[in-house]
Amino acid sequence: MVSPRAQRPSSETDVPVVHVGDPAGREPDGRDRVVVEEPLEVRVGDRSLLVTMRTPGADFDLVRGLLFTEELVADPEDVGALAYCRDVPDEARGNVVTVSLVPGKSIIEENAIRIGLISSACGVCGKSTLEAVATQCARVAEGPRLTRELLMGLPQELRGGQTVFETTGGLHAAALFDANGRRLALAEDVGRHNTVDKIVGEALRFGRMPLHDTILLVSGRAGFEILQKARRAGIPVVASVSAPSSLAVELARDGGQTLIGFLREGRFNVYCGEQRFDPPL
Repeated sequence: MVSPRAQRPSSETDVPVVHVGDPAGREPDGRDRVVVEEPLEVRVGDRSLLVTMRTPGADFDLVRGLLFTEELVADPEDVGALAYCRDVPDEARGNVVTVSLVPGKSIIEENAIRIGLISSACGVCGKSTLEAVATQCARVAEGPRLTRELLMGLPQELRGGQTVFETTGGLHAAALFDANGRRLALAEDVGRHNTVDKIVGEALRFGRMPLHDTILLVSGRAGFEILQKARRAGIPVVASVSAPSSLAVELARDGGQTLIGFLREGRFNVYCGEQRFDPPL
């Protein structure tokens, strides 16, 4: 059974946060508004076609556009009704969309296989996604001790290594640092997830895994997949010049990672893992 009015996840949520600014200090009741990141499963009839990460909102437009741009349907008119699936666990409500194709029409199988979208996994809710990562990846090691001064110098080191960005602009970057703030690796790419993959790939090539005593800084949003990749590589500290998502915060807490957001202009937010700071915040 499907329902167009199934309960939908919110696109925003509040999370606890430690604000570090000038003057530095802890606000015990500090809260921050973060964008929600949740998996969206797309089913065609009774078949699970794909799972993609997204911020809830305009889900039906997202599904229609994805089916068309990835050439999973021959014509956009092949897509009939869309609805949220109601026969799912409570935590998955609003995270499963069922597509009804026009009679006689079907998904183009070779394109679905080509882009690797078909998945046998459920992955329809944050809880199940987190549990899957926890099963595959151990909690991170204790990692480096952090200071305010150490972190404040990282954005400049990242920006200084973005040679392609200097000439093109609009490019994502990620950098890996050691416990003293020395830059170990830097990668640029149009895809923010790709930058992390490049850094991890370099570490694999040189036999540097796991990256237990390192800090990862990314130029874009710290989403779930960034934290997942970092955890698989054993990176205990992930910082971003932008915002985290709700699921990224949950994953970092689960894996014992320190997650830092809005690291810029002499300030930052600590969303979890503040025990690594010396002196304490």
